[in-house]
Amino acid sequence: MKHLNGKSVYKGVALGKVLVLKKEAYIVKRVKVENPDEEVKRVEAARQKSQKQLQKLYEKAVKEVGEASAAIFEVHQMMLEDDDYNESIENIIRTQEVNAEYAVASTGDNFSEMFASMDDDYMRARAADIKDISERLVRNLSGQSGMDTEFEEPVIVMADDLTPSETVQMDKEKILAFVTVHGSTNSHTAILARMMNIPALIGVDMNLEEIQSGTCAVVDGFTGEVILDPDENVQEAAKAKIAAEEEKKNFLLKLKGKENVTKSGKKINIYANIGSVGDMGYVLENDAGGIGLFRSEFLYIGRNELPTEEEQFQAYKQAVQNMAGKKVIIRTLDIGADKQADYLNLEKEENPALGYRAIRICLSQPEIFKVQLRALFRASVYGTLSIMYPMITSVEEVMRIKEIVKEVKAELKASDTPYKDVEEGIMIETPAAAMISDELAELVDFFSIGTNDLTQYTLAIDRQNEKLEEFYNPHHKAILKMIKMVVDNAHAAGKWAGICGELGADTELTETFVNMGVDELSVAPSMILKLRKIVREME
Repeated sequence: MKHLNGKSVYKGVALGKVLVLKKEAYIVKRVKVENPDEEVKRVEAARQKSQKQLQKLYEKAVKEVGEASAAIFEVHQMMLEDDDYNESIENIIRTQEVNAEYAVASTGDNFSEMFASMDDDYMRARAADIKDISERLVRNLSGQSGMDTEFEEPVIVMADDLTPSETVQMDKEKILAFVTVHGSTNSHTAILARMMNIPALIGVDMNLEEIQSGTCAVVDGFTGEVILDPDENVQEAAKAKIAAEEEKKNFLLKLKGKENVTKSGKKINIYANIGSVGDMGYVLENDAGGIGLFRSEFLYIGRNELPTEEEQFQAYKQAVQNMAGKKVIIRTLDIGADKQADYLNLEKEENPALGYRAIRICLSQPEIFKVQLRALFRASVYGTLSIMYPMITSVEEVMRIKEIVKEVKAELKASDTPYKDVEEGIMIETPAAAMISDELAELVDFFSIGTNDLTQYTLAIDRQNEKLEEFYNPHHKAILKMIKMVVDNAHAAGKWAGICGELGADTELTETFVNMGVDELSVAPSMILKLRKIVREME
């Protein structure tokens, strides 16, 4: 037996044969060319071919995994049309007089590195998407075939990493688990695993050359462990765990339509976090009570200009209409200098997590903020919409927001544009906001605690720094004390308080949060029924 460890992105247990997926070795060579125009034409032909392939993948994905997960291929098609991406390829071809394959690979590497260095988990995961479309273009330019994803029997898929294209081409009925060397909790593989309810591990330190396809293995998403060549006792234990999980899964499905109420009658709202309108299907499928965090920044990223008021209005309107009266809390622009949005004129910063980001941009460039607010208030008449402001540190910031909101409402009223007064809240993700939450509670309608940033700012630990993982403790007493203080201050002012960070989905703390008086937990859609079960079993 051999034990390997990794990071679990979905808990569950699988027992079966391993299939090691290896990509065709292809080295992109830099070749001097005589006719750059011809290379640019080759790129265009490869791009058109890629677009057709992606459209087919989208149609296949819609049938198999639903629109929410299929949306990634629409994003890939948009990325292929991105001006910055395409101009970079053409510039490299013309200025360096090199072959199309090299120009595409170089651009893909550059853009991928840029995304990988971003502070936001979701945006870092998009580095894999850039890589995916670049590899597709190179394959179509060079006539390569892709990875073989046809399986004859159910398997545990092991790979260095998997792109969205590779995962969606697999027969979902024949995947027992995913195990990869690389990847992130927001990668398409992780998202797909959570949707399919199959165990998945990333960051597994394994040498794929030493692992034979057909080897028996156990993947335990609870312990983050892979066991190769398990003995009979380990296999029997795995079978027992699988049976128990299946029983739990069937029980969870029976919880759809039930309330999130403890045995003593204490109710808590369990909402979903989403990144775009494309995630709505998954929210509804998992019976979320509402949307506790709609990350509006994804309307701003991957383009060359600011989204118009009309574009934003249509996205927000669709979100609130789809939720049919259930609450939709939309976070205003939370982008930072690390995200390199050129049209926002953001400079590179040494420490973007502490820099010019989120509400600081909105208050410094109120014309951008007003466009978003107008779109939000216009969409408010189509359902139950709430607005949430990120990265607050002072009373003064909230007062300035109120002034700008007042101006926006006056403009809408003057133009006879219908809107509703909506709930307006703030995110508590800085220690400063937590410490003055008694004062802030008097000015807003609710608090949503962003535990990811609150933890890293409180502990003075960069949560992306792997060297500090042993010191990073989201269960630290200081964090839990701050959360309790924020909740108490909100309630003292007659306001509600929720949690929308990763900690909200930590099942070890669910009971603690309910006992603290937390009113709402906003989590990944796949966690909703699990939290409902815990809440309903509490005394």
